[in-house]
Amino acid sequence: MRTAPTILHLDMDAFFASAEQASKPSLRGKAVVVGGLGPRGVVATASYEARVFGVNSAMPMAQARRRAPNAAYLVPRFGLYREVSEQVMGLLKALSPLVEPLSLDEAFVDLEAGGTAWDDASARLAGAKLRADIRAVTGLTGSVGLAASKMLAKIASEQAKPDGLVLIEPGTERALLGPMPVRTLPGVGPATGDHLRRAGITTVEELAEAGEDELVRLLGNAHGHALFAMALAHDERPVVAERETKSVSVEDTYDVDIHDRVRVELEVQRLADRCVRRLRRAGLSGRTIVLKVRRYDFSTLTRSETLRGPTDDPGVVWEAAARLLEGVDTTGGVRLLGVGVSGLADYTQEDLFAQAQAAAVGEPAAEERSADEPAEEAAPETPPAERRWPSGHDVRHAEFGHGWVQGSGLGRVTVRFETPWSDPGRVRTFRTDDPQLEPADPLPLVERRPEDADAFPAGPGPSGSQTATQGPCVGPDPRTGGELETGRDLDTSAGPDRDVGPDRDVGLGPDAGAGAEPAVREAQVSSVPASRPKSRSGGGGGDATSRP
Repeated sequence: MRTAPTILHLDMDAFFASAEQASKPSLRGKAVVVGGLGPRGVVATASYEARVFGVNSAMPMAQARRRAPNAAYLVPRFGLYREVSEQVMGLLKALSPLVEPLSLDEAFVDLEAGGTAWDDASARLAGAKLRADIRAVTGLTGSVGLAASKMLAKIASEQAKPDGLVLIEPGTERALLGPMPVRTLPGVGPATGDHLRRAGITTVEELAEAGEDELVRLLGNAHGHALFAMALAHDERPVVAERETKSVSVEDTYDVDIHDRVRVELEVQRLADRCVRRLRRAGLSGRTIVLKVRRYDFSTLTRSETLRGPTDDPGVVWEAAARLLEGVDTTGGVRLLGVGVSGLADYTQEDLFAQAQAAAVGEPAAEERSADEPAEEAAPETPPAERRWPSGHDVRHAEFGHGWVQGSGLGRVTVRFETPWSDPGRVRTFRTDDPQLEPADPLPLVERRPEDADAFPAGPGPSGSQTATQGPCVGPDPRTGGELETGRDLDTSAGPDRDVGPDRDVGLGPDAGAGAEPAVREAQVSSVPASRPKSRSGGGGGDATSRP
């Protein structure tokens, strides 16, 4: 293991909620909860002010509303979060070529590989500068952990929260880990923790004293060896800049169980189309199609089919998913459906059988048909659907300017007109079909001046070219909240029924009133002191050195 704390772990503080507070002056210092607002929605992130009331990530939204009824409940804006994440990752890549992203708001950095740090003092200096740069570029705060291994750097960043820096000095790791609970170590979840507790092991020190043979007997060969090494503070895992994507998947949880078989089939087709769109955006294809079904009784079934070659054809993926669905009994009702593709490749194998069949009957393949071939009769026009206004999403009014949706229902939408750089704004209510009200792109969280353009490295993508007068145009339509990427086989579900995706109805809850009263009421003020700059979120923090 290294002799200097040159591995850095960054974890942004309450990332989604902090981004919402930074973009909405009226919510700063108040309880904010981001997640799915439907009856089966789950909390994605809660601000520190909301955590005072016992609201945490992965908690059912109904439980969160009971604990903090006056908090602001918002639908995620993944386009904005990706934009800010790109800015943060750009700052990390300026420190080292070895950056290992774990999610939108979390990453490891090998400072030694970039020549940024070589001892305690230089590592601390790099961490402090990174925190200052993140605040200046994004207006948000992040917690930094520095140690000689990835495991210890992550533990240090947890100790640093919120908005702090903790450095674990080499040589002090065993004494630091000893009194900590076993759940502190990665890979020790509730089940493993309970199993160890029944064996009389509750701390890391007791884990080390139990011995490797005893842990192998209790937990099995692989897990026992790995856990014993971690208890001794041994972690040789390197920071890996690029991790291979293993699968791409999408899933939806439904507010009401689906019993109609035809509706289930249509939902699977829709999910297959979304999954293929993600595949194509990543320039990938896959051979194995996976169907996930969670039934009314919470039993979860997973079925898969492997094709002869990789594909990114939505028809092929849908047909395979439909074949898998035929073997699943859905008569009792379905609460969750998912479609995924694994066995990924960066090329596709054309459906040669379909082409040969078309040639045999004398018909050209679909892509080879003549441009002047008469098109099929157009389907009769359907009336436009009522416009949806998700809580927390950006809008622009022709007269009042930029604002965000506080709530909608019964033909009315309530908007608060303010920007990240303004004072808290006024609230107005409009008809949902008001022609002067349109969805808008999010604005940058920090106002930029032309002379700031070269002050900090720009992250990849459009974030490097944004100005203060034009919000980022990243990802899908902000009216839907966007789709969360499933890169590097990250499981984006926070629990058995996570619902933070874009295809959920906006649940207004009991506070919707007659449409004029906003779904986001005056947010609950907590006892947490909120001393933060005007266009930023996050509390004060500091630097620390962790010693036993």
